[in-house]
Amino acid sequence: MEARMATAAVLVLLALVLVVPEACRAERFVVGDAARWTWGYNYTDWVIRKGPFFQDDSLVFTYDPPNATTHAHSVYMMRNLADYQSCNLKTAKLVAGVTEGAGAGFEFVLKKRKMHYFVCGERQGLHCTAGQMKFIVKPKSSVCRD
Repeated sequence: MEARMATAAVLVLLALVLVVPEACRAERFVVGDAARWTWGYNYTDWVIRKGPFFQDDSLVFTYDPPNATTHAHSVYMMRNLADYQSCNLKTAKLVAGVTEGAGAGFEFVLKKRKMHYFVCGERQGLHCTAGQMKFIVKPKSSVCRD
C-alpha cells in the first residue's frame, strides 16, 4: 500500500513538472546586452528584439561608475509619455544613481503591468535626448512565454 502511494506521489509530481512548462518563469535581461547601458545605443530596437516582457521579469542596468575615461550614467523613471519624449527630468524619479550600475549592475523588477519609461538623466538630459539612452517597456500580465 505504501509503495503504491509513493508511486502515485511521484507520478503526480512528474505530471506537475510536465504541465508547468519551463517558459513560465520570470526572466532577467541585461539592458543593451553586451553594449550595456551606454551612450548612442538604440534601446528601442533592443526592446523590440528582446520583448515581450512580463511582470516579474528583471531589467539589469550595468554601466561603469564615472571616471577619467567614462561619462556618468543613471536610470530615471519618467512620469508619463510627454516627459519621456521631451526628456523632461523635473518630475522624474531616480531609480539608480551613477555608481549603482557597477559590478553586477542595478536590477529593476517589472512588478506592475503599466508603462515604464526609462531614461538616463545625466548631462541635464543630453544622454536621453541625443544619446538615445531611453526606452519604454509595458510588461504583460502572464509570465508564460510562447
